Amino acid sequence: MKLTDLNRDGGIGANSMFIQLGDLNILIDSGLHPKKVGRRAAPDHSPLRGKHLDLIIVTHCHLDHIGSLPLVMREHPNATVVMTTSSRMLIERMLHNSASVMMRQREDQDIPDYPLFTHEEIDRISRRLTGLAFGQVKKFKGGRDEIEFILHPAGHVAGAAAVEIRHKHRAIFFTGDVLFENQRTLPGAKFPAGHFDTLVMETTRGTTERTLEKTRGAEMARLVESINDTIQRGGSFLIPVFALGRMQEVLSIVHDARKFRRLVECPIYGSGLGMDLVDYFDEISRKTKHVQFNRGIVKELKIRPLPRVLTPGEDPKQNALYIISSGMLVERTPSYTLASGLLGHAGNTIGFVGYCDPDTPGGKLLASKPGDTFLFETAHVKTKIKARVERFELSGHADREELLQFAVQTGARSIVLTHGDPAAREWFAQQLAILLPSAKIIDPVPLKEYLV
Repeated sequence: MKLTDLNRDGGIGANSMFIQLGDLNILIDSGLHPKKVGRRAAPDHSPLRGKHLDLIIVTHCHLDHIGSLPLVMREHPNATVVMTTSSRMLIERMLHNSASVMMRQREDQDIPDYPLFTHEEIDRISRRLTGLAFGQVKKFKGGRDEIEFILHPAGHVAGAAAVEIRHKHRAIFFTGDVLFENQRTLPGAKFPAGHFDTLVMETTRGTTERTLEKTRGAEMARLVESINDTIQRGGSFLIPVFALGRMQEVLSIVHDARKFRRLVECPIYGSGLGMDLVDYFDEISRKTKHVQFNRGIVKELKIRPLPRVLTPGEDPKQNALYIISSGMLVERTPSYTLASGLLGHAGNTIGFVGYCDPDTPGGKLLASKPGDTFLFETAHVKTKIKARVERFELSGHADREELLQFAVQTGARSIVLTHGDPAAREWFAQQLAILLPSAKIIDPVPLKEYLV
């Protein structure tokens, strides 16, 4: 098998992996980099030029995995595109939201490349998108070669899949983004045990050491306790969330706490794409049983919409809980603007519940100390950090020890490291070299072709 990482910057971003099995050309994902703009945000698809792309497999619907899918489908109009049934129910909504955001960015930030695709194009390509059930063995035939592939539940987010491919006598496994623990809304990954010749694995949490006391259940309880303490002190609590997955899990955690009278009474505000996706999660729950979520939660919690206009640097002083996009406090999002007003007041708390890229405002805030001056550059706000800033370990990615254990039991001859910062990949490379000394460990250089 030949393998090329098309993510031009490596790390975590515009995820896209090109593999060649005999005469079959297959693409796993085609995302956008959340920190880059214009064409630079997309993978470098140049290695596909002049080739017939046979099959595109989508692992899940986060934009770092699907955000440039219309671009590659435009260039390869005959490629078959598959994903899980749940992802098929989500993908059009996610792409339409991305198109809308790019149109706003074109106007607000003068980005001439945007939008990279239009709403009309999404509607046109939708007929080419096929959903498959987890565990369904699917055969795919090229000119000469044939493969079998299976999508396995990967936890992480609704619809997320690992990909098992069998070609002749070779077995290849792509973990995609994976979480083995059960979430409040979603069961954990269920991967097949046993040998694979090649393993392509994510490494997101390679620098995060597991601590025994920080179980998911304990972190949920700690989150509720911190909300209660903040509200009782007269402050407000902001939870920046990812729209797909984390928003719905946090809503479920808060609903359970309210139901069992463990959460103090306070106004709860929800905003962003995540609130729209509540209906999609409800539908997936009813139609596939893959998700445990009921949209009645929103009504029972009496979720309020954010005011249409938030003033940068101003604390609304609502003594409220805010569950708001985006999860990394990306510039020009509601959570970024709200944080610029909450951070300078000691009674408030900002609580992160997912991965934050170190270069995003969220990552920079987590690396700062109380009393430091923090700049919200695009909001033109500079403030001293007086609010509490906390991290709760509710990540959608597996602990490094769990991933390492899975990798070792596969006994793979080749292991390719993806979806991780350089230090995270390095930790996995070192550990795997010790535990699987005969395996070939590859940290792929972007756009370089590897024989694995």
